[in-house]
Parts: sequence; C-alpha cells; structure tokens
Amino acid sequence: MGNSGNNLLAVIAKNIDVLAMPLVSLVYPLYASIRAIETKSQEDDRQWLTYWVLYSLLTLFELTFYKVLELLPIWSYAKLAAICWLVLPQFNGAAYVYERFIRPFYRNPQVKIWYVPRKKDVFSKPDDVLTAADRESRARRSNYMIFDDGY
Repeated sequence: MGNSGNNLLAVIAKNIDVLAMPLVSLVYPLYASIRAIETKSQEDDRQWLTYWVLYSLLTLFELTFYKVLELLPIWSYAKLAAICWLVLPQFNGAAYVYERFIRPFYRNPQVKIWYVPRKKDVFSKPDDVLTAADRESRARRSNYMIFDDGY
C-alpha cells in the first residue's frame, strides 16, 4: 500500500499543471464571473471581464506560437503561475496588466488594426485599401509633431 501511495503522489506531482490548469483558469473564473454578474458592484465585473480578455490573449498567443512553446518544458508551469497571478484576488494581476499595458494601447492606439471602409451612401465609389491608406497618411502628416513627450 505504501508503494502505490507513493506512485500516486509522484504521478500527481508530475502532472499538477494538467490537473490544476482547468480548475484555476476556467472553473474558478467561471464561478466568480457568475457571482460578479449577480452583484451590484462594477468592481468585480471589471476584474472578471479583464481576466477573460487576458485569458483570450494568452490563448491566442499560445495557439500562434505552439510549435515554439512546446520546446519549452517549463511553459505549462509558467502559464499556470501566470494564470494564478491573474486570477487570485490577493494579487489582482488581471487589473494590473490591463491598467499598465492593455488600456494605454487601447486608449491611444499608435497603429490602427482594423480597416473599416467609409461609405457615404450605397452608390458612391467603393473605398479601397489604397485610397484609405493614402487618406490616413495625409491625415497623419498634417498632425505630425516632432516632440511628443506625452505630457
């Protein structure tokens, strides 16, 4: 009995990331998100919306760079530690990352990611990508500042 108990503990220790990741990254945040929806406070709503945005970005990163990440044996443990930091309210990591990195980029974008054609009406000339790029470059040239310290 003692030997099989040691084997079970060894298997659990070696696979803690596989066992803990769904609980930490999905089950607890889902539960906390449902609780946040039911409260009147907007603070917890923001925490969990922020978490889901960051979790989505992390998942997209992982899907994009899967071949590189599978070469790093510590990736699953690093991801588990990062998710714990984002999820646990003692650290408030999701709010920290959002306030320091995501929000400044969103509020003051340097690069426009989405191209949305502008049409005045249905029968006007189609707004193609080259015309839009030319219009954007002219607009940027007219608003160009040599020194912009952000103050």
